[in-house]
Amino acid sequence: MTDHVSRHIDLARLQEVLDGRWGAVRNAHREHLDARFLPVYGETGDQARERITRLLHQLPAEMGISSAFPTEYGGRADVGASIVASEMLAQVDLSLMVKAGVQWGLFGGAVAALGTERHHDAYLRDIISGQIFGCFAMTETGHGSDVQSLRTTCTYDPQTQTFDLHTPHEAARKDYIGNAARDGRMAVVFAQLITEGRSHGVHAFLVPIRDAQGKPMPGVTIGDAGHKGGLLGVDNGRLSFDHVTVPRDMLLDRYGQVAEDGTYSSPIEGDSRRFFTMLGTLVRGRVSVGGAASAATKSALAIAVRYGDIRRQFDTPDADREVLLNDYLAHQRKLLPALATTYALHFAQAELVNVLSEVQGGEGPVDEHRQRELESRAAGLKAAQTWHATRTIQTCREACGGAGYLSENRLPSLKADTDVFTTFEGDNTVLLQLVAKGLLTGYKDEFGSLDGWGRASFVADQVRDMVLERTAARSLIERLVSAVPGRDDEVAVTDRGWQLKLFEDREEHLLDSAVRRLRGGANSKKDRPFDIFNDVQDHILTVAAAHIDRVTLEAFVAAIEEVADPAVRELLSQVCDLYALSVIEANKGWFLEHGRLTPARSKTVTSVVNGLLKELRPQMRTLVDGFAIPEEWLHAAILREEPDRQETMAAHDAAGDLEVIPA
Repeated sequence: MTDHVSRHIDLARLQEVLDGRWGAVRNAHREHLDARFLPVYGETGDQARERITRLLHQLPAEMGISSAFPTEYGGRADVGASIVASEMLAQVDLSLMVKAGVQWGLFGGAVAALGTERHHDAYLRDIISGQIFGCFAMTETGHGSDVQSLRTTCTYDPQTQTFDLHTPHEAARKDYIGNAARDGRMAVVFAQLITEGRSHGVHAFLVPIRDAQGKPMPGVTIGDAGHKGGLLGVDNGRLSFDHVTVPRDMLLDRYGQVAEDGTYSSPIEGDSRRFFTMLGTLVRGRVSVGGAASAATKSALAIAVRYGDIRRQFDTPDADREVLLNDYLAHQRKLLPALATTYALHFAQAELVNVLSEVQGGEGPVDEHRQRELESRAAGLKAAQTWHATRTIQTCREACGGAGYLSENRLPSLKADTDVFTTFEGDNTVLLQLVAKGLLTGYKDEFGSLDGWGRASFVADQVRDMVLERTAARSLIERLVSAVPGRDDEVAVTDRGWQLKLFEDREEHLLDSAVRRLRGGANSKKDRPFDIFNDVQDHILTVAAAHIDRVTLEAFVAAIEEVADPAVRELLSQVCDLYALSVIEANKGWFLEHGRLTPARSKTVTSVVNGLLKELRPQMRTLVDGFAIPEEWLHAAILREEPDRQETMAAHDAAGDLEVIPA
């Protein structure tokens, strides 16, 4: 850690680093999304739905969420641009982001990924243009996370060459389905495919649910999910099917085909492997939700930090003015570690989107190993980003006091709209189990339900190889780690290699001990696979969290390595220190218990964190301004009377703290 951050920070250079590869997409949204697209506080549900549907047709098409579609149908074949577009929409209005994500990400994405050329030719252009509004009907009332056990059936009849789509009971009703209550005309329905008396697992079917006049199709029952805690502009609904006839060619049959005589065939053997291959093609929805959560977190932090630079409270004996909120250590403790984590997750998300673009953006066959690694990383980061959003937006609300509770200051809607993200696109606890399972089994083909864990063979060298895999700056990370001296007391806690090594050691130790506990359970409880796993579930979740902490830190370190501007690089290095040491401080109990920290060194970590807070205090506004959120997008009344920033910064500059070069 340096003694003093360089005084000249060029915001344009910081923004350039944060905007990354798809900076043009971000700027297109900043320029196009004007006041028409901002949230309206105090709307009724009907008003919000009408407004969001209207605005959906006014979104930028060329660089919007629909840019992931193939060029021959009007897209740009740019998956990364699509994800970044959803992040930008999230900073404007989360209902608009979710509504667009359902239409083009989930519904349209399923048709593109699971359908074949005849489906693409018939529907993709109208889906992209918004002529066909659709739904993604997977979740059921009784089955959310355990999608493989859905109860909706679709049974083939060779006499009529049609499927019979049926909801056998109330728990099999499709629930929480976006676009269903009001606007959807078609739905991609996930159901158990049955032919010749045998089920071949969950498949997707393209099903009309409303006619041209908007009335439910015969056999289709549509309900409204009712008032929600947030996302009022999204028309979530319920769908049930009473022996609805579905033509054979409406099966989205890229991975499973049914011939006229009812014969089933698939290029992928095994129902479980085929099912998870299908889900893997839809991973971009999970990546989008994580990115959107981080985007909302940035908005909340921008509001809270800027408010903390103008709101004063309590005077001091040696001053004739009350103290700015951001000058209090307790306030810095609230906001700066959260801001550092937001930066870390931003770079982890950027790396993930790059990998997604490489894995799913090419013309050739998808590398199965990289696809599994992508799925695991997407699951873990989605959990980390959405939980971080929930915690941080609440912290920002409290940091703004009573003003933070007023709708006009944006924070209540950010809190309400992101709350569902912790269970949307996968319950976070289940997703962390998916991450841990990938580590423990080395991404074996049989990725079945959790009860299969007790029968898995845990091989130590497979585990070791998997945990050390890295997707970016591998040689840099290994060089930093290998340079750490053998004795901890010989290296500063701000040494990057020491931080990386501590994160890596924690993950390896947790993973190795989890393997031992599972092996022990397998020996003593051979006939009780559920108990084998359930007895170590808390351990498994900690393994996954440690893994995500480690890959997030590595992504941050890799990003800093690419920064050319010395001042920006130095600033980001300090933010990275704060992120790493905040994680260590939060987990110091574990590190102390397992001999990774001495009591004296543990105290040093806390002392250095406090020192970093003081050093980064003058840069708080700079760090949130680096997100380049347009002024009007923040949409918070408490910022409208903000005094000229130069007055606020002048006091710091007079003390020699910082000079900011505006973007």
